[in-house]
Amino acid sequence: MKEAEFVARLRGAAAAGVRPGLERIKGLLARLGNPQEGLAAVHIAGTNGKGSTAAMLAGIFSAAGYRTGLYTSPHLEKYTERFVINGEPIPEERLLALLEGLVPLVEAFVGEGGARPTEFEILTALAFIYFREEQVDIAVLETGLGGRLDATNVVIPEVAIITGVSLDHTAYLGQDLAAVAREKAGIIKHRVPVVTAAEGVPLEVIRDRCARLGAPLYVVGKDITFRGEALDLAAQRITVHSRGKTYADLILPLLGVHQQANAACAVAAADLLREKGYRTTGEAIARGLAGVWWPGRFEVVRRTPLTILDGAHNPAGAAALVEAARQHLGGRKLVLVLGILDDKDRESMVQRLAPLAKEIIVTRPPGARAANWRGVAAAARRYRRAVWEVEDPRSAVKEAFKRAGSGGAVLVTGSLYLVGAVRALFPAGERNGAPWEDSRPGACPPRQPARRG
Repeated sequence: MKEAEFVARLRGAAAAGVRPGLERIKGLLARLGNPQEGLAAVHIAGTNGKGSTAAMLAGIFSAAGYRTGLYTSPHLEKYTERFVINGEPIPEERLLALLEGLVPLVEAFVGEGGARPTEFEILTALAFIYFREEQVDIAVLETGLGGRLDATNVVIPEVAIITGVSLDHTAYLGQDLAAVAREKAGIIKHRVPVVTAAEGVPLEVIRDRCARLGAPLYVVGKDITFRGEALDLAAQRITVHSRGKTYADLILPLLGVHQQANAACAVAAADLLREKGYRTTGEAIARGLAGVWWPGRFEVVRRTPLTILDGAHNPAGAAALVEAARQHLGGRKLVLVLGILDDKDRESMVQRLAPLAKEIIVTRPPGARAANWRGVAAAARRYRRAVWEVEDPRSAVKEAFKRAGSGGAVLVTGSLYLVGAVRALFPAGERNGAPWEDSRPGACPPRQPARRG
């Protein structure tokens, strides 16, 4: 009930839609006494991987003994997931109370001629208030959209991270890689170290901005290297070389080769922060990565049939998912449950994902942005004949179970909104009928919500 109250109150106070710009958030934060000022932070942008990287780095700080805030978006099931301290999401009652206290200030700001803040701007202000009240030692902040004009871009961080950059949200960020990279690179500040996994044109854009601002740049693949050592459906083992140090046999519960680059970003940032006096030791890095939990990213939620949830929602994410699926699902009959929002590059995503599956069940992700959900089925039929349409996501997943059989696999993907809608089918503690840690002794801790950070 508290979640419903929060959503109603939030939407009643916020301007509709996406409206890039910093004027509204700066005006609102000024009324709050600028809670972002003096906040030690790591700021993370990128097309894919920024949430996973944020979760890894927050885990490292928590393992090092710091009171660590983590602000991410979007959420899968509840808004409380966006505001986390040392792995614990904010209580629903606390979040609602913070919003109730903020709304009068929003209305006063608007009444004095300020433009009404968007939902994301109000949420960002709530994060800064919460972290100030809870006196976090450091906060890990994920951008919502882009970087330069994102509401989180009001901090001067200790380190900035830009993960891989590819085309997405082109209506807001630009039609080519250079334009998108310039928006992401907007989080770079004067003399603040930057870690990036970007390549090609985006890397050159980032390199140019760093040079102009005197920001030291560390590039994954050049200055920071990594390699995979072993993997299974519980975890993967990797080695990272960073800042003259080797971190061997790191256990990473997040699956997929792409997560290795994200881990390298997190390790490099931890090294840079240790040089600034933080206790991000090798032990903290190993413990933080081993305990990371980030749902909806190649998340195994059932063993029979093997069922995986992945929120890939753009072509680059789909390509990474294809690679991970080929590593882990080879030889199984795969049934794909696919739902993609109307404003995404559906054709490119379907082109990558459809050949993986024997059968495809197209479904409708929640929200108005999926009104033309059946168009995904039309695209999928160019690659597979066995394409079915089941509008309700949960019914689609149950149908996929029948078609996959006990020895097959079900992969639910195309949208984080879709993943969030079906995830409740797999309640914590009941997945697979056995504790996860039993699947690989010593490799991966239990997947409990308290371990999110």
